[in-house]
Amino acid sequence: MVHWGISALSHDASLAVVDDDRILFAAHAERYSRRKNDALLHQGLIDEALAFGVPERIAWYERPMLKKLRHLRAGQWKDAATAEDLPGRYLRSLDLPFRVPDIEFADHHASHAAAGFATSGFEDAVVIVADSIGEFRTFSIAEYDRAGEVRLLHARSYPHSLGLLYSAFTKRCGFKPNEDEYIVMGMAALGSPVHVDRIREELLEITPPSFRLKLNPHHGIGDWMADAKAEDLAASIQAVLEEVMVGAAVWARGRSDSRNLILGGGVALNCAANAKIARQAGFDDVWIFPNPGDAGSSVGAVAAVRGGRLRWEGPYLGTAIEGEYPVDALVEELASNGIAAVASGRAEFGPRALGNRSLLADPRPADMKDRVNVVKGREPFRPFAPIVRAERAHELFDMPVQASPYMQFVAPCRFPDEYPSIIHLDGTSRVQTVARDEHPGLYRLLEAWEAETGCPLLLNTSLNVKGEPLVNTRDDAERFQAANGVRVY
Repeated sequence: MVHWGISALSHDASLAVVDDDRILFAAHAERYSRRKNDALLHQGLIDEALAFGVPERIAWYERPMLKKLRHLRAGQWKDAATAEDLPGRYLRSLDLPFRVPDIEFADHHASHAAAGFATSGFEDAVVIVADSIGEFRTFSIAEYDRAGEVRLLHARSYPHSLGLLYSAFTKRCGFKPNEDEYIVMGMAALGSPVHVDRIREELLEITPPSFRLKLNPHHGIGDWMADAKAEDLAASIQAVLEEVMVGAAVWARGRSDSRNLILGGGVALNCAANAKIARQAGFDDVWIFPNPGDAGSSVGAVAAVRGGRLRWEGPYLGTAIEGEYPVDALVEELASNGIAAVASGRAEFGPRALGNRSLLADPRPADMKDRVNVVKGREPFRPFAPIVRAERAHELFDMPVQASPYMQFVAPCRFPDEYPSIIHLDGTSRVQTVARDEHPGLYRLLEAWEAETGCPLLLNTSLNVKGEPLVNTRDDAERFQAANGVRVY
């Protein structure tokens, strides 16, 4: 049975195609429209999904009428009264060559949680979901048992939202909320968490396993602490987020027999917090779906309504660029110029490039970070990730987990002076590990690069420039090459 999962009409729309328990296709609308965080499905995305079959069932990632009630609660009268954003009406307005079947709805947090549990391979797990807002729930801790039954251990609801507070600080630091939170996470290393006490006094009370806000941050916090440095504000809200998330995980570990932890929701993209959770919470294993935010809930919606597990075969689920992975050409270009790009195979489902839509570089030159930031048009303090073969990772990094194939954890590098361009200001790196069976082409590239240069690492960042979605097609790759002077293979 072909099942479509859809996340749309809020931000970062996506569509997934699932046949029985196999994910056939999943992609972001922004990659087709070329509009960052596009909330609407794109005809190109729909057409590509149709190549995998007409849907017999459609799962929607949240409950729209419950969301309307929350709009009323939040004073968003226009949103509450609008009918065009109702899923059935919206889908029937599209150019679909089939009759829209009945739509099945999942709770927003259930979609996040199911995306994680269904793909984890775990028999049981604790699932912590933290995000900004969907319907009402903003933070939840649940336990999945071996029979797939779910027991809610704790929850918080709007306006008490850790994600909204972090987004409010994103805006306060001069960045775009709901888009640039990862920049604030990176900026935190520049500052000191000197405002933690003030945040706790005026904005948030931490009450394990979660928190209570002292104001509604939905529309920002204005010029709170107007004279404070942005980097100190970033460091302070990052420290608070880490305290809440570690405390929640420790609390959950003490109330569950499961040794497995799953993190979901947009907050699970905070790899600095993830690493502290992995080190301190006491779980044996941690799984984070590589697309834990709302876009990943297209997969999560299907998982939530069908129940059971999904076969997880990796994140390479999007548009295909045919051809052999260009190992020799990339090694030659990297050895000659230090920077090369690759657009090959199926696009990654998730916000991070994992080797198929990647800008690669030699991590050893001290100026390489600056060179790559110039290409991408990014702030100079922003860090870059290293790729390393899985069996070499613990030799080169103090890893908080056994493997990190989706860049979800930071780790101190054991030889920072040798690889300065992948070391952040706090001494950590957001590591991507690669096993041979996970990505044979990328694994061969790392082998060939080390054989050529003696260097076991490559710098990896997404193939795009700031403000644009990742390259999706060969045409996108050619435009990137023409505009930025970097060879794309």
